[in-house]
Amino acid sequence: MVVVVSASATNFSAIPSGRGCKYTGQAVRALPIRIISVGKKRSQGVQLVVDDYIQRLKLYCCVEDVHIKNNPKNASDWRAQVDHEDSAVMDLIRSDDWVVLLDERGKDIGSMQMAELIGDAGNTGASRLSFCVGGPYGHGKQLRERANISIKLSSMVLNHQIAILVLVEQLYRSWTILKGQNYHR
Repeated sequence: MVVVVSASATNFSAIPSGRGCKYTGQAVRALPIRIISVGKKRSQGVQLVVDDYIQRLKLYCCVEDVHIKNNPKNASDWRAQVDHEDSAVMDLIRSDDWVVLLDERGKDIGSMQMAELIGDAGNTGASRLSFCVGGPYGHGKQLRERANISIKLSSMVLNHQIAILVLVEQLYRSWTILKGQNYHR
């Protein structure tokens, strides 16, 4: 089951780690962003904060928040569950999407690097930037192979609801960095 909550291959293994963002104050192609998350229904409080940040983000780009119920086919084996979730996510990704996998084993990046990731993605020829948050057992093989980059939001393992909050806040922070605005300071 897929629920749309709100309404929009390049090698990036070497994201620079400098203090400033190379795109600050420059025109950046604003790719529509799709956030795809697998998991239980979000709590009302989490959803309110997510919706608030999505409204803020819409000042810069189109944003779509898509939630997929974990274990869509009620599989008893966790591997089958991951495969079903993997297929559901892959059905939402187009061939010209630039896919960012959020994973505890991904590349550790800071806010400036996230801003550069968004700026760099706009130069790839992709039509949309898709951020994928996996279910309780992680991402499946198809999505791992399809992803353009894998990043982590924290060195700590995050609950899915917290991960979504951190992601939308960092996306908003990234756009304020790109636009040279004060929020990030």
